[in-house]
Amino acid sequence: MKKFLLGIFVGLLFAFVCVVVLIGVVARLGANKTPSIQNNSALVLNLEGDLPEVPPVQVNIPFLQGQNAPTVRDLWTSLHAAADDDRIKALVLEPRGLSLGWGKLEELRQDILAFKKSGKPVYAYLRTPGMHEYFIASAADKIYVDPDDYLELKGFRLEAVYLKNLLGKIGVSVDVDHIGKYKDAGDIFTRNDMSPETQEVLNGVLDQVYNNFCTVVGQGRHKSAADIKALLDQGPFLAKTAKSDGLVDELGYEDQVFGALKDKLKLSDLAKAYYKSYTRATPGSGTRIALLAGEGDIIRGSANQPFGQAAVIASETFSKTIDQVRRDKSVKGVIVRIDSPGGDAVASDEILHELKRLANEKPLVISMSDLAASGGYFISMTGSPIVAYPDTITGSIGVLYGKPVLKGLYDKVGITKDLLTRGKFANIDSDYTPLSDAEKQKLHEGLVSTYTSFVSKVATARKKSYNDIDQIAQGRVWMGEAAAHNGLVDDLGGLDLAVQMIRQRAKLPPNAGVNLVSFPPKRSLLDMIFSSNPESLAEARAGQALRSITSELPSPAVMQGGMLEIMPYRIRLK
Repeated sequence: MKKFLLGIFVGLLFAFVCVVVLIGVVARLGANKTPSIQNNSALVLNLEGDLPEVPPVQVNIPFLQGQNAPTVRDLWTSLHAAADDDRIKALVLEPRGLSLGWGKLEELRQDILAFKKSGKPVYAYLRTPGMHEYFIASAADKIYVDPDDYLELKGFRLEAVYLKNLLGKIGVSVDVDHIGKYKDAGDIFTRNDMSPETQEVLNGVLDQVYNNFCTVVGQGRHKSAADIKALLDQGPFLAKTAKSDGLVDELGYEDQVFGALKDKLKLSDLAKAYYKSYTRATPGSGTRIALLAGEGDIIRGSANQPFGQAAVIASETFSKTIDQVRRDKSVKGVIVRIDSPGGDAVASDEILHELKRLANEKPLVISMSDLAASGGYFISMTGSPIVAYPDTITGSIGVLYGKPVLKGLYDKVGITKDLLTRGKFANIDSDYTPLSDAEKQKLHEGLVSTYTSFVSKVATARKKSYNDIDQIAQGRVWMGEAAAHNGLVDDLGGLDLAVQMIRQRAKLPPNAGVNLVSFPPKRSLLDMIFSSNPESLAEARAGQALRSITSELPSPAVMQGGMLEIMPYRIRLK
C-alpha cells in the first residue's frame, strides 16, 4: 500500500513538473513573438473594466494572450506611437463596462486628443454606454450607436454605507480617534448617516466631476456645459432621441463604422489592429524615463502580489523597487505615478524617505492618477513638481486610529476571555476591552504627533508655513482642480505634462523621444508560479472574492491597525 501511494505521489509530482516546464517553453516562445501589424489598419481601442498602473502578471501563452491587461503607460505609449505610424490610418473607440476612475479617464481622453493631432480620423462605436464610456467617446470625430440601443446618461450618484446599527446588532463597537475634522473614516462604524463635513466634501466631489464632465463633453460635442447639463436631466436616452439631441452622430452597427472609415480614407480595405496586440508591437523607444508606479493601499512589510491579489504598496517591496530605479544608470529621469488612498503612517514615511533619496539623485516628477490621498499624498512630498488631473482625488491630510471591541459578539456566541497583563497600557489593542480614558489620551498624543509631522513635511515640500497647510488639511479631501488652487499640487495635467516637465528637469531636447519604462517591471506567469506558494495564492483568491462583495468595507491597511494616513472613504461615482 505504501509503495502504491508513493507511486501516485511521484507520478503527480512528475506530471506537475512536466506541466510547469511545458508552460515555461510555451511562455518563452510566446514572449519572443512580436505581433505583426498590417498596412492600412485601424487601431481598435476596445477597453473594458479597469486600467492598471502597475503591470499585472504577463501570460505569454497564445490562447491566454487576451488576458493580458495593458497599463496606463502602455496605452500612452501605443497611442503616441500610432499617431506617427503609417500603418495606422484611424482610431476606433469601443469602450464598454469601464470601471476607471476619473483621473485615468481624463488621461485616456487626453491621449486620444493627442492622437487626433495627427489628422487621422477617430470614430467611436458604443454599446449601451454609461457616463464613463461616453466621456471617452466625446473625444471622437463621430459617435455611432446601434439603432435599438440606449445611452445610460443620467448624471452622477454617490452612496455612503454606515454599519453602526449592524455592528450593534451583533455586539461589536469600534473605538475611533482622529485628527482633522474631516478625517471621518471611522464614521462608517460610529454613525448611521453622513456628517455635515462629509456632505460638504462629497458635494464638492460631485460638483467637480459633474461640472468637468459637462464642460469637457460639451467641448467635444460643440455644445455648452449648460446644454449638456440640461440634456442629462432628460436621460437615459433611446438611440434615436440621442441622435436628435446631438449626443451621437449616426445610428449604425460596427461594420458600418468601418465602412464609413474606408470611404473617408478612400481605402478598399481596412484591417483591425486591436490595442492589446498593438501594445506588444510598440514597446517604446527613446531616452529611458522610469515610470515608477505605486498602486493600492500602503502597508508595512513586503507583498508578493500573486495572481489575482489586489494591488498594494508594501513599504519593503516598493522601497526595493525605488532603489532599483536609483541604481539604474540608464534611467535619466523618473515619473512617480501614484494611485493610492494611503494607509499605514510608518510605511508611508519609509517610502517617502526612499523617494527623497531618489529625487536627490535623479530628476523626478510626481504624476497623480485617480487618487493620491492621505498617505498617497504624503509619499508625494519629495519637493518635486506635482501634476494631477482636475478630477484626481487628493489631499486628506489627517490621521486616525481605530480598533474593534468584540466583547459583545463574544458574549453572544459564548466566548469568554481572561486577560493577564503587565504594564499600564498592555490592553490598548485588545479586542475584548474598550479604550479607557488613559488609553484614549495615550493614543491621542500619538495621533497629534503623527499629524504634526504630516503637516510639517507637507509645508516643507510645498514651501508653505505650517499654519497655511493646517488650514487646508484637517483630513479634507480635495479634487485636483481645488488642490491646484490651494497650492497642494503644481499643475493640472497627465503623462504628457509630466513628460514635458521631466524633459526640462533632465535637460533633454524639447522633442526628444521618451521611452517610459515601467517599474516594477512586468512579471511572467512563471515568475508568479515559482515565487508564490499555494497558501498565498489561495489567500489572494479568497481576498479578491471578499473584496468583490464588500467593496465598501475597510482596506487592507485598516486591517493591519496602527496609526493610519488613509482616505476617509472609498469614492465611486455611479
